[in-house]
Amino acid sequence: MKRMAVAALACALVALPALPVHAEDLQIVLVNLSERALVEFYTSPSGEESWEEDVFGDGYLPSGNQVPVIIADGRDVCIYDLAFTMEDGAELEAYGYDLCEEPTFTLYDE
Repeated sequence: MKRMAVAALACALVALPALPVHAEDLQIVLVNLSERALVEFYTSPSGEESWEEDVFGDGYLPSGNQVPVIIADGRDVCIYDLAFTMEDGAELEAYGYDLCEEPTFTLYDE
């Protein structure tokens, strides 16, 4: 009898419509069309006082290449500030960028 009740419950759960899952991680594409390699990439939700850790870690993005990047900070926000360090030490920043509306960010030479 207990087995039949468990089986009936399992069938009922399978029959329920799938609930939408809200993805809190953002996937973007970072494109480097500058003449220099990108060696560090930082993000932070707009309004935060400090940058999160370097997204690339030990990696880098050569000139003329692109890479998918997942911002897995668990936050439910779209507006981010972005910071980049190029191979020659030049630092670039972009503030208030909507990564949900425009999930591709392209770096150009200044």
